[in-house]
Formats: sequence, C-alpha cells, structure tokens
Amino acid sequence: MSQITLSGIIDHTLLKADARKQDIIKLAEEAKAYKFASVCVNPAWVSVAYEVLKDTPDVKVCTVIGFPLGASTPETKAFETANAIANGAGEVDMVINIGALKDGDDALVKRDIAAVVDAARGKALTKVIIETCLLTDEEKTRACKLAVEAGADYVKTSTGFSTGGATKEDIALMRAAVGPEIGVKASGGVRSAEDAQIMVEAGATRIGTSGGVAIAKGERNESGY
Repeated sequence: MSQITLSGIIDHTLLKADARKQDIIKLAEEAKAYKFASVCVNPAWVSVAYEVLKDTPDVKVCTVIGFPLGASTPETKAFETANAIANGAGEVDMVINIGALKDGDDALVKRDIAAVVDAARGKALTKVIIETCLLTDEEKTRACKLAVEAGADYVKTSTGFSTGGATKEDIALMRAAVGPEIGVKASGGVRSAEDAQIMVEAGATRIGTSGGVAIAKGERNESGY
C-alpha cells in the first residue's frame, strides 16, 4: 500500500489533556492537506475541528466516548455520542466497559456498545475500543463478537492511554473474530509507514496515530499516540 493510500485510512489523532484550540486547528488543517480519513479529538474540541473541516466532506471529525476508561454508564455514553454528533462528529470511538467484560457480563457489554450504536445510527460510524493490552485472547475475541452483535462498524485495539498499543497479532485475532465485513482499527504505537503497513497486512482498515504527517512523509514519529 502506498503512502498516499495509507493517508486515506489514517485517523489523525490528538487526545492529550493539554491540547489547545490552536493545536486542534493545526491538526485539522494537516488532515485537509494530507487527505486523512479523519481527525480524532476529545469531545470538547469537536465543534472547533468541524469548523475547519466542514467544507472538506471526505475528512471526518472523529471523537472518543467514555474515554479513556470506558467506565461510564451506557446512558452517559449515549448522551455523549448524541452531543458529539450534534457538534459535528461523523465518527465515534467508544471504550467498552472493560471490567464488565472481565466479569463475563456480556449482556452489559453488549448493551453498552448498543447504546452508542443506536445514538449514532444513520449519523456517524461507530468504532469500539476493546483495550487489547488489558485482555486475554479469549476476552478480545468475545469483545469483538459482542461489538458485531451490537451493530458496530469497527473494532479498535487501544486508547493509547493504557499499558500498550496495537500489535499485528491482536489485529489478526480481531480480524478473525469479526470477519471481512467489519472494520478493524489499529491504534497506539503506529509510528511509521512500515508500522502501518504491517497492521494493514494483518487486517487493519484504519490506523489511529498522532504521527500521520510523519507517516505521510515517509518519516518516523518517535513520540505521541
């Protein structure tokens, strides 16, 4: 896959707590210039990114829901999703209730995901962050299958705020779990075009990274998400 094609599957990401308005505007301008799939920002910055990108329909505004712990209620996540969409989000990346998954409470996990899917239906893509670094392979597979059952568009490896990011092994496992029709997003630790290509070959169809510009330039981003 060429670097140009890689640009088209990158979610250009800035989720740091100290990000400022000028940083979000710069992120969105870079996304326009490099034709990234989206910018991924915290909910408070959705409207700012949308203002920059509203005349660039191919570059979406993505935001995060229940981030980064996933420990808010389904009702809270649904409200957060609806609010983000009203502010201009076209994609939402929600974090599952990780503790519920580990407890074997699949009904709650599925209801949690479905609350976001239902709030976004017909308005925004939904991506489900399962936080692979905290899960066993069995839990990863179960989380992916619950996301499919709940109607999500993508499953995603990581928040980038826990103990690890994407690996090619996890991407392959997730692709096997969801089948060919659902997207798989690799996030956390993808710092170069080579890294991104490895993830794509393993089954990823979207890449979340703060190093999008470096990747597009054929360079390596040594810091960030």
